[in-house]
Amino acid sequence: MIHGEKGHAPSDSTGPPPAPPFLGIDPRGKTPEDLEREWVENHYRGDIPQLTPRAVFIGGILGGVMSLSNLYIGLKTGWGVGVAITACILSFAVGTVLSKIGLFRSNLSILENNCMQSTASSAGYSTGSMLVSAVPALLMIEGRSLPFGILLLWTIFLALLGVILAIPMKRHMINIEQLKFPSGIAAAVTLRSLYGAGADALKRGRRLAVSAVLGSGLAFARENLLGWWPAALRLPGMIPIPGTLAGHRLVEWTISFELSGIMIAAGAIVGIKVACSMMAGALINYGILAPMMHEQGVIRELGYRGIVSWSLWGGTALMVASGLFHFAAQWRTLGRAVGTLRAAFSPSRKEGKGVDDRPAGIEVPGSWFLTGLLVAGVGIVWIQITAFAISWWMALLSVLLTFFLTVVACRAAGETDITPIGAMGKITQLTFGVIAPTNTTANLMTACVTAGAAASSADLLTDLKSGYLLGANPRKQFIAQFLGIFAGAAVIVPAFLLLVPDAAVLGGDRFPAPGAQVWKGVAELLARGFSSLHPTAQWALLVGAVLGVLLAAVEQAASPRLRRFLPSAMGLGISCVIPFWNTLSMFLGALAARLMALRDPDVTDKTVIPVASGLIAGESLMGVLMALWAALWAL
Repeated sequence: MIHGEKGHAPSDSTGPPPAPPFLGIDPRGKTPEDLEREWVENHYRGDIPQLTPRAVFIGGILGGVMSLSNLYIGLKTGWGVGVAITACILSFAVGTVLSKIGLFRSNLSILENNCMQSTASSAGYSTGSMLVSAVPALLMIEGRSLPFGILLLWTIFLALLGVILAIPMKRHMINIEQLKFPSGIAAAVTLRSLYGAGADALKRGRRLAVSAVLGSGLAFARENLLGWWPAALRLPGMIPIPGTLAGHRLVEWTISFELSGIMIAAGAIVGIKVACSMMAGALINYGILAPMMHEQGVIRELGYRGIVSWSLWGGTALMVASGLFHFAAQWRTLGRAVGTLRAAFSPSRKEGKGVDDRPAGIEVPGSWFLTGLLVAGVGIVWIQITAFAISWWMALLSVLLTFFLTVVACRAAGETDITPIGAMGKITQLTFGVIAPTNTTANLMTACVTAGAAASSADLLTDLKSGYLLGANPRKQFIAQFLGIFAGAAVIVPAFLLLVPDAAVLGGDRFPAPGAQVWKGVAELLARGFSSLHPTAQWALLVGAVLGVLLAAVEQAASPRLRRFLPSAMGLGISCVIPFWNTLSMFLGALAARLMALRDPDVTDKTVIPVASGLIAGESLMGVLMALWAALWAL
């Protein structure tokens, strides 16, 4: 936005700028150009400080610390934790303290905080996903660690590819499609509550603060990390649901209630349509298909890992087919993207000079995208050839495949707040299991490319969603994310080599590395060829792909009124790769929010979003602090 336009006086205030409703600008009846122009004219705030040295510096430090917690959590549980909300709270606290003690002349502005959040997220999340999956899996198979230099460059190039691929995804999925990215909304609400003023802002802030305390208290009481109370008073992590299914307790089918507020809060933000789709998919998967497959001997081991080792194939195929169909169906948007890239190299282009050019003037230029893609792609291909002895055409294919699977991962994150990184990796593993059936190294490291870049892009789109709601400059956010790569890599690579000096450390009590174990198992399975995949899993792949295309095609053709009642393909697919208890929590959260909205249409912005954001912020922040404490205690 041009300074002072539409009644916005230029200001260096640290307070929050005017912003669209937290669920986005209503896209109905508007062209993509209208949506972008409306945002620039009414919500973009170029007059507030954003990309400053202090924001990037502190964000890099915070991200480096958080990368250690994610490394520890990943090696322990196989899961990664998004750091966007934690980063925005910590950065606000750090800025407040440093300004009070006189190191800063003024507190950080809300957009500086968002910029710091972007740097921290890039450093804390995008650099570490492959260090808890493909890399340790390769270590367990080959018994040797990668040299420091190779691992450092590999980490940087993969994170760079993820940052670069987020550029076209942002404009398509956030500006135009208005996907929710619930954690991005939660981070924006958290920042607005921290910086807000006025009666409404104070009420939202109180609700967020109370729910944050409840969330952090729940996590602390559940873990009892310091042993401050007897084990009998410790809150359980899981509450079993009584009953049996096919002769086994429901908990063996993952049908139980998880005592965590994060997934309930995420469901409240995601909405009832996606949550109902997830619940329907989970009931079919865990209540019907899994018992059938277990009875036939296809699923030999009950529990989450045993069931999902079969169900992930159908669920992943559904998500991939639906996501790619949705992307291909937006051919007009694709044409505009190509035109933007071509215009970026035109010497006559004057960005930001006309009304129609203002969105392009603050978005990341096409020249940056192409340059970054070339650098990251060449670097990844070069390392695969020289360090892993992978054929150049297979290395190039892995980079090309990454683009398409990143579309799917980002859409899944935008609709459900869950990024199916393991599922994306399995598609690449399956592809190269057919192309090079006996090459486990190629199987793992090509899949490492797609999963690592997709994880980075999806997480960074969450930050870009926060910036969109706060009126931030996306070009400056991109620079912050780019700089965060180097801060995170400088910390997490040496930390990994210190924690995991050899394969003997993995698979034991200290670092079970369940995610890496799954990657290793799939690579060894596919080393025997695609035919080694059970016939029912092969049929699940076909059925999932066909169902994904059909659902996407019907949704594209349906009227907006009918579209509300169609199931979400991403919701159905996600339910096949996460445990039932996650789906149940999200469904309960979405149902509660829906019932509240029926009584008061304004309750979403006033109560649901602040309370859900507080729960996510409080529990995730306490989880990170406890993970850091446990890591320091273990050392």
